[in-house]
Amino acid sequence: MSTKSPLLSRPGAVEAAGPDAGVAAHYGEPLREQRALAAGAAVVDLSHRGVVTVTGPDRLSWLNTLSSQQVTALPPGQSTELLLLSVQGRIEFDARVVDDGATTWLIVEAAEAAPLAEWLNRMKFMLRVEIADVSADWAVLGSTRAVPEWDRLTVWEDPWPHVGAGGYSYAVVAEQEHPGLERPWFEYLVPAADLEATVGERPLAGTLAAEALRIAAWRPRWGAETDEKTIPHELDLLRTAVHLAKGCYKGQETVARVHNLGHPPRRLVFLQLDGSQHTLPAVGSDVLAGDKKVGTVTSVGQHYEMGPVALAVIKRSADPAQVLTVADGTETYPAAQELVVAPDAGQVVGRQTGFLRSPR
Repeated sequence: MSTKSPLLSRPGAVEAAGPDAGVAAHYGEPLREQRALAAGAAVVDLSHRGVVTVTGPDRLSWLNTLSSQQVTALPPGQSTELLLLSVQGRIEFDARVVDDGATTWLIVEAAEAAPLAEWLNRMKFMLRVEIADVSADWAVLGSTRAVPEWDRLTVWEDPWPHVGAGGYSYAVVAEQEHPGLERPWFEYLVPAADLEATVGERPLAGTLAAEALRIAAWRPRWGAETDEKTIPHELDLLRTAVHLAKGCYKGQETVARVHNLGHPPRRLVFLQLDGSQHTLPAVGSDVLAGDKKVGTVTSVGQHYEMGPVALAVIKRSADPAQVLTVADGTETYPAAQELVVAPDAGQVVGRQTGFLRSPR
């Protein structure tokens, strides 16, 4: 697979670094691109994403036994999200899932694809399934609106922030007030050879734009908000990626125990950063309450309306009313926190629901 997208040849393209290396961070005007992406007038090149396919008549029932999500009867075209957990309930893989009636498509971060395909192949046993890492053959394009011209393409529609069937919200805001509603999100699967032709003359936005909108929507990302200790409750992922009433799967005991207690050890928080320095703190910067470290910045971006924003994972015990400080070397940034995951179960506006995300 090429390590660089052909769309990096577009005028003004500046390549992203880190997990988004290989595609454009921006094309010369990041905030203008972000406005266009938010309005549905631009698309973002996500061709660095990993794509794993599962085929065979047992594919959905098999994935159901392995994962946190109920997918046995997943209808063609319906989107969902699943987690593969360790025995201790920690997140190992986070996959966007859509089935077309013959193939289950798993869209993942670039670093997940090869390990996920390898792990799934080890779990095949005698079942009628075939797994393939097809990242070299397929690209992904992201948009905040459905693109009518692409209606024949397979598309994953992000269920966030809707509480799925068997799911539960750990937020302090009701679903109808969740900021994620302002960011509908679609990821289209495109044959890699057709990427440039599919985009055509459509305006492009870079990953800086997509990340800022994701942060503002409180949407966690594997490899950013997750580490080797992350459990789903800490990121509010029970709302889209966990079915609390499904059958046994690895990590289920931890999921159930923490849910029954209502107190995950850490919590995701949204930070409004002071922008007077005209700079952004680095991912990995310490989050302080007074002079005590309570967490770490996991994602940071410049939002076209709100200015500098971030997501951080902090200790549940941190005072939710306290103005925090982000410390990046000698630079400090006052940070007003907004609760994503409630520190106390009594604050949760959560519910189990029969809601199913319907296909377009």
